[in-house]
Amino acid sequence: MISYDVMEHGKPLQKAMRATPIPKGSEVLVRITRSGVCHSDLHIWDGYFDWGGGKRFYVKERGCVPPFTLGHEPFGVVEALGPRARGVKVGQKRIVYPWIGCGKCATCKAGQDNYCLKSRYLGVNVPGAYSTHVVVPDAKYLVDASGIDDSFAATLACSALTAYSAAAKLPVLGPKDRVAVIGCGGVGLSGVSVLKAKGVKNIVACDIDPAKLAIAAKLGAARTLDTRTPQAAEELRGIAGALDFVGSPATAALGIGALRKGGRHVVVGLYGGELVHPLPPIAQRAIGIVGSYVGNLQELKEVVALAKRKKLKPQPIETRDAESANTSLEDLKAGRVVGRIVLDFEGLTA
Repeated sequence: MISYDVMEHGKPLQKAMRATPIPKGSEVLVRITRSGVCHSDLHIWDGYFDWGGGKRFYVKERGCVPPFTLGHEPFGVVEALGPRARGVKVGQKRIVYPWIGCGKCATCKAGQDNYCLKSRYLGVNVPGAYSTHVVVPDAKYLVDASGIDDSFAATLACSALTAYSAAAKLPVLGPKDRVAVIGCGGVGLSGVSVLKAKGVKNIVACDIDPAKLAIAAKLGAARTLDTRTPQAAEELRGIAGALDFVGSPATAALGIGALRKGGRHVVVGLYGGELVHPLPPIAQRAIGIVGSYVGNLQELKEVVALAKRKKLKPQPIETRDAESANTSLEDLKAGRVVGRIVLDFEGLTA
């Protein structure tokens, strides 16, 4: 098998070749054909998350120790089955649900693998999908995406799923309620598409990049807002909710400050920093500040169902050869990407 690995944090990925794993027990070997490039990959590539105040959380503390393979938006073909694997056949195309838990704790048994404390997340703390092959512990983590474009299907496991789960944490919305999508990168644009698919009519897309705002409008945003303008905070005032796909002190202050009474600010992005906010107004305004981390397997199935029914519009997706993994990360870090990049591993042969 071939993979593109972090050998040293912050340095270019290196092409590696090793023996293709043989699935055991209930495991399934998936031949990766598409792998999405997510902004979270940049933090793992750099080796840390910014916690603000000069503090950092280093990914090696989560088991991400080089050499390590990134990639948590996998799509591919079932290549081999362990002797106890059931539910799929060799040759079937599947999305791989990457947010895999231990499978044994009460959290996993409740269907919330993404909250498991003994997680096995692909590309986060176990080798991921910047590779020709991944081993999945059970076929239940494979989702049929027949009828969906392969590259679009790859983005559903993180970009669309994360947006979908975040949207589910908004308050109950009335027909005239406004929801702000703050940050129109890959996940934020999925957020616009998800809200539109869920019937939200008054979506306000917020960003500093006119190109991204233009795409957000095409995906269903009723209004776009350049957050650099002096009146941005006032124009947002009274929103029912905000999906913050940046997760910085500035975006948190913008969204929280604009909430109506009973509104909710959902922090999704991992840009970094810390939040300083007076406590009494949180109670007095009855607002909620909540976090949302990726999504569960059932939510992924619901996202795929929306995509199959053509209710979920795809954002711009650029499919690149797997060899461009480094260039793709650099372009994403420099802000040169509108939409999503997906790496094509189909042509690679070990």
